[in-house]
Amino acid sequence: MTDFETFPFKLRSCVWEITLACCFKCLYCGSCGGKARENELTAEECDDVARQLKELGCRRVSMIGGEVFMRPDWESIVRSLTSRGIKTCIITNGFRMSDGVISSLKRLDIESVAVSVDGPERVHDAFRQEGSYKRAFAAIDALTNAGIPVSVISALRADNAPHLKEFYETLKGCPIFAWQIQACSPMGNAGKNSVDVRFSAKDVIRFVDSVADEAPFYVGIADNIGYFTREEGRVRGARGAVFGGCGAGLDAIGIDSVGNVRGCESMYDEAFIEGNLRERSLKDIWTDPASFRYNRGFDESMLTGTCRGCPFGGVCAGGCRSYNYFTTGRLYESPLCARHEN
Repeated sequence: MTDFETFPFKLRSCVWEITLACCFKCLYCGSCGGKARENELTAEECDDVARQLKELGCRRVSMIGGEVFMRPDWESIVRSLTSRGIKTCIITNGFRMSDGVISSLKRLDIESVAVSVDGPERVHDAFRQEGSYKRAFAAIDALTNAGIPVSVISALRADNAPHLKEFYETLKGCPIFAWQIQACSPMGNAGKNSVDVRFSAKDVIRFVDSVADEAPFYVGIADNIGYFTREEGRVRGARGAVFGGCGAGLDAIGIDSVGNVRGCESMYDEAFIEGNLRERSLKDIWTDPASFRYNRGFDESMLTGTCRGCPFGGVCAGGCRSYNYFTTGRLYESPLCARHEN
C-alpha cells in the first residue's frame, strides 16, 4: 500500500469537465461539445469527487464543459468545491450569461471566470456562431460590473494568430485581469475539420513580450507555446515565471463528465485514461505506480527530434504532451518550440 504522506507527486490542480452539453458546436472544439454524454456523473457523485479532490490536497479547479451553465445543477457542483475551500474558476463562452447566473456566481464565492474569445468579431464568430462575440463581451461587462474577476482565453490557429495586435487594442479597454494565449490543438473537431492550427510561436512570444509592460492586465502564453527563448521569464503572465515541463499526472489531473481521469483534460484520447471514478477512488488512481508513466517515468533520453540534446531538455521535458501528441504523435518533441523554429 502506498504511503500517501511520502508519495512524491502532490495533486495541486484539476481541470474538470462537468458536462459535454454546449450551446455551440465550434469547428475546432477539442472535446466535440454539443450534447451531454449519457450517464454523466450525478450531483451526488460530483460531490464525492470534490471530497476526494480535497482529500488529495487539490487547491484549484478549473471547471469546463461543453458549457458549464448548460448543466442545470452546476451551482451545487461548484458549491461542493468552494465549500471545501477549493479555489474554483469557471471557463465559459459567455453566451448563456444572465443576471441569475451572475447572482449565483457571487453567492458561490468563485475565484474568477474566464471567457473564451478567439479574436476580432469577424474571426471569432466565423468559428463559433454569429453574435457570439457580442455576447461574450456583454458577459465580460456584466461579470466585472458585479465585481467578479474576469480573464480572457484565446486559442490560436492560423486564421486568428495574425490578429493578436488588433485584438489586444480591443482588450485594452476591458476591465479584465488577465489574457491567456494558447495554441489550438488539432484534436476533436479541429482534427475532424482539418483546421489549420499552424502559427509562428516566435512571433507570438515577441508580441507578448512587446506588450507585457504596458498592458493593463497580465498577458501570458500557455504551456503549449514556448520555450526558453530570451523572453522566457517575461511571457508567462507573471514576472520570473518559466516553463517547468508538462504537469500532467505530476501535480495536475483532468476529469471528464463521466468520471474518466487523465493527467490533463487536453489529453483527450482514450489512450490517456488512467481510470474511472465510478470504479476506483481518485487516491487509488493517483498513487498507482502504473499511472501517468509518460510523465512520472520521463528522463532526457526519451526526448526526440530537435528536443534531443537541447540544453533545456531536462527542464522543459519536450513541452506540452497533449499538443505534441495531437500534432505529431510524438510525446517528447515540441512543434511549437520557438528556440527551434525555422
